[in-house]
Amino acid sequence: MAVIDRRRILQLLAAASVAPGAALAEVAPPRSEIRPALAKLFADADTEGTFVGYRTDDYLIIASDTERSGRGQLPASTFKVPHSLIALDCGVVADPDQDIFKWDGVTRDFPGWNKDHTLRSAIAVSAVPVYQEIARRIGAERMQRYLTLLDYGNHDIGGGIDQFWLRGALRIDPMQQIDFLDRLRRGALPVAARSQAWVRDILPVTPVGDAVIRAKTGLLGAEAGKPTLGWLVGWAEKGGAATVFALNLDIREPRHVDDRMALAQRCLREIGAI
Repeated sequence: MAVIDRRRILQLLAAASVAPGAALAEVAPPRSEIRPALAKLFADADTEGTFVGYRTDDYLIIASDTERSGRGQLPASTFKVPHSLIALDCGVVADPDQDIFKWDGVTRDFPGWNKDHTLRSAIAVSAVPVYQEIARRIGAERMQRYLTLLDYGNHDIGGGIDQFWLRGALRIDPMQQIDFLDRLRRGALPVAARSQAWVRDILPVTPVGDAVIRAKTGLLGAEAGKPTLGWLVGWAEKGGAATVFALNLDIREPRHVDDRMALAQRCLREIGAI
């Protein structure tokens, strides 16, 4: 089974950006390419961002750029994907539909957070307080061990056990997001198969024609009411084909929060994934 070599792909993308036709012909066709039409989609939305798609059937990486696609950012709520996996694998959550996390009674600006949750309902509404409680139950030692085991981002949990993915030291770039998500999709992570299957099952699903998108959002600064950067990561399935993707964009206007899914769909159509 082919495995993404992040460093090699970034080198190929850099070569492609210098001379797309020649570089791809001479370096490694058809393993990677830069597609300027993807970058234009962000410009048309009056923002800047990046999109990377991995068409798994032909082992093809398609990116909008070389620089931002390899730039690490805080994962924000996209971390709820590995976070859920860790919680299930270490037993902090025994069942994603049965274990209840009681609302702490604090009314927050997101109505969906102000109630009791299971893991499935918490990931659906991206309930930060639930996952902060889960992080405290996991503890720093186990959390560090799992991030290293999963090879997630830069592995750094500095900044507080219930803050490191929101405003701490953890960083992950779009290529690393794709690498992690593809291993999850294939059930190839070094944790229990049942834990991986559960996480695949609770990922939010968006139907798009005869395709489906399984993806998680992330928004830096959301808990403070000042969003600055938005993520959408996951994979699209159409027929028997899968395309793993990662998108992030600058939140310059409130509408850019909702633009994440719309832009992802445009990018996925551009590369023939949906």
